[in-house]
Amino acid sequence: MKVIIIGGGPAGMIAAMKSAMENNDVIILEKMNTCGRKLLITGKGRCNITSSLDIDEFIKYIPGNGKFLYSAFQNFNNKDIIDILEKQNVKVKIERGNRVFPVSDKSQDVLDALINLLKSLNVKIRTNCPVEKILVDNNKVIGVLTGDKERIEADKVILATGGKSYPLTGSTGDGYKMAKELGHTITKIRPSLVPLKIFEVDTCQDLQGLSLKNVKIHLKANEKMIYEDFGEMIFTHFGVSGPVILSASAIMVRNKEIDNLLKNKKIKLQIDFKPALSVEKLDLRIRRDFEELKNKQFKNSLNDLLPQKLIPVIIKQSGINENKQVNEITREERIRLGKLLKEFTLTVKDFKEIEDAIVTAGGVSIKEINPKTMESKIIDELYFAGEVIDVDGYTGGFNLQTAYSTGYTAGMN
Repeated sequence: MKVIIIGGGPAGMIAAMKSAMENNDVIILEKMNTCGRKLLITGKGRCNITSSLDIDEFIKYIPGNGKFLYSAFQNFNNKDIIDILEKQNVKVKIERGNRVFPVSDKSQDVLDALINLLKSLNVKIRTNCPVEKILVDNNKVIGVLTGDKERIEADKVILATGGKSYPLTGSTGDGYKMAKELGHTITKIRPSLVPLKIFEVDTCQDLQGLSLKNVKIHLKANEKMIYEDFGEMIFTHFGVSGPVILSASAIMVRNKEIDNLLKNKKIKLQIDFKPALSVEKLDLRIRRDFEELKNKQFKNSLNDLLPQKLIPVIIKQSGINENKQVNEITREERIRLGKLLKEFTLTVKDFKEIEDAIVTAGGVSIKEINPKTMESKIIDELYFAGEVIDVDGYTGGFNLQTAYSTGYTAGMN
């Protein structure tokens, strides 16, 4: 049986691997000059291969239609991808947050291992070969038409073109167009795992480059909590980024009221700079510092409490005169300072552009895909894998595992 896989990313490569193991004649058509361009930039170039959590835990880390992936995760799990890589001499390690990386910290090693495996299985890979359309006759796939108008026949086609995030890697939404032409519904395409723009941009620019390792964030809409997390974040010239912010964006993007909430400045990001201390303990700490530094000016009293870059911003927002002697600060002012450190509040303006997103939310509707096989319910012998499907998860290896598992499931069927 001849199988064409459109797209040579993680989903396409694993689909090709499994399909070749089933003794099919498999060809990957990749429009870029190499497979796995996006894989190379994951985990800041180190490749966050997957998560070490139990596979049954994965679905709760995939807010975008995670339950659709139940069968796919049973077919091919995190231990399976690790096993494949280790057999190709890529040793792995587990880091904070259950993230799995290659010991070498090189995503190229992961890509090389997968390509070498495909070559050993006689999978043909054609790069610089964009596909223009999927050919169908009598509601059944018969092949594809390339950008050079070459007609390639096939018994089955797996569409694994990725989403619209990081277009320089080849993810430019081609798969959505091809699927839509065949009658598939494409749900609204949005950036997910993406930095956030903030209304108080002057504050963020004052803090630009400040990276915080252990902060707690609360994301609220109309005072209702929609997400909380603990970990790392960073201030940028447009707003905020970092792991906790990216995960917050994945929750925001699934909120049906999001456009209205953003437009009306209803989404607030609260940052707790001192999550290890209760309000009372933080007040004790501030009082202790103030007692030791009672003859200094307020602007010189926060060096032990806060990063240097944060001090001028906190002083300004506290409303306390920076030249005031510490022993002149009132109880009310001190309480206000403590509250500011526990509830530093910014207003979310928008998501950063989709080009800056790690993954795409939206895609081919899951209602039109059989979750047990990844086959289209509309066109016979057409399958989907990876980010082209309307599924997306948090950072931490969950999106790559989704790609492998849906690719494997498509490939086995």
